[in-house]
Amino acid sequence: MLFELREVGVDRGGRAVLDSFGASVPDGSTAIVGPSGVGKSTLLRLLNRLADPDRGEIAYRGRPLTEYEPLALRREVALVPQLPALLEGTVESNLRYAAELAGEELDAEATLARAGLDPSFAARDVSRLSVGEQQRAMLARALAQRPRVLLLDEPTSALDHAARDRIEAALAELRREHEVSIVLVSHDPEQARRLGDQILEMPA
Repeated sequence: MLFELREVGVDRGGRAVLDSFGASVPDGSTAIVGPSGVGKSTLLRLLNRLADPDRGEIAYRGRPLTEYEPLALRREVALVPQLPALLEGTVESNLRYAAELAGEELDAEATLARAGLDPSFAARDVSRLSVGEQQRAMLARALAQRPRVLLLDEPTSALDHAARDRIEAALAELRREHEVSIVLVSHDPEQARRLGDQILEMPA
């Protein structure tokens, strides 16, 4: 099993964002769906220890998540947030930074292609990218670490249909060719069905 969550609780501002939440997330591709405000994005942050639960336990591949060193875990379990957070500089410098952190060699052209971007994007300054292009650059930066698991928070929310289709095709290829497991938050039920081998519905 990829992730196991048992009686997980998270409080924020005196309110329970997650309360006694339990789920099993297998290898493969899992789409997380549910109404706004039920803790979908919070759940993704828990899975690579950007946050820890206030109660309960999360296991990754049968081992308690708290036993993993956070930075080492994040190189293996990479989160691509909904709002881009790129470093100043070029797209390639962002990819190189991520690859060096993970101790990986960078093939910028191949990494960009896997994220649905043309090689010419390597030299582009991130400040000149559209929000949709920034989303794809964030995906490329995560892929530069060669993760085993990708956590994706609404990865196509700022994209038009053509760009969305390219990203979905790239994610399907990652699953097929590189055996990367994907945990995806989506507000689009059709996308969840297209990309998810299984769907995890979070209750209101």
